[in-house]
Amino acid sequence: MIKVDNLYKSFGDTEVLKGISTSFEKGKTNLIIGQSGSGKTVFLKNLVGLFHPEKGSIYYDERRYQDLSPKERRDLRKEIGMVFQGGALFDSMNIEENVKFPLRMFTKLTSAEMKNRVEEVLERVNLENVNQRFPAEISGGMQKRVSIARAIVNRPKFLFCDEPNSGLDPRTATVIDNLIQELTKEYDITTIINTHDMNSVFEIGEKIVYLQNGVLAWEGTKDEIHHSDNKDLSDFVYSSDLFRKVKKAYQKGL
Repeated sequence: MIKVDNLYKSFGDTEVLKGISTSFEKGKTNLIIGQSGSGKTVFLKNLVGLFHPEKGSIYYDERRYQDLSPKERRDLRKEIGMVFQGGALFDSMNIEENVKFPLRMFTKLTSAEMKNRVEEVLERVNLENVNQRFPAEISGGMQKRVSIARAIVNRPKFLFCDEPNSGLDPRTATVIDNLIQELTKEYDITTIINTHDMNSVFEIGEKIVYLQNGVLAWEGTKDEIHHSDNKDLSDFVYSSDLFRKVKKAYQKGL
């Protein structure tokens, strides 16, 4: 579990996060949503330690991040997997080397053990016989699956995904959503996804945190969204005809 208590973050005179408190449960897909400028990317970067808040606390399984020593923070980093927007694969490395990269950084496994681990996770994300190919030689959807394989190769306790469906067609995006949710359940990971994709919200949103102007404006499940009286949330989620139809169908019990 990750718990956030009264988090504030500013850049110069601009206050971006304004006292956010929430928690993200283990074994669930937790989604952060909000309009551009709502603070969701800054929030995610604070959670993974890329930014440091002026006030507030972040707890990883009862460990307060701000109290950890540099060594303890490095040890915690071994427990974190990250899926970056766009995949962020190394163009100069083949697929096997990309997936192996965290193992080289954070483990003392032998070459044979690393290779076995790479084969294991590539098979788990339904990618086989691609080890020697380079990122430019595979599709965008395959690149995202490689990125997910790299994120889970260290068997993390915490998985962060920044816009994992960015640039993907709807069918491939659904495949990626389902894969992330399956891995979350299978490995009992605390998964946090920063997304603007409403398909993801209604496919895998077990907990949803809605930010507005740096404030936590609403939180709940994908089903509870349909009953929310938060007008700004409704306007954001049901901005398309498709999702307005989803809401009407849900309210009719279809």
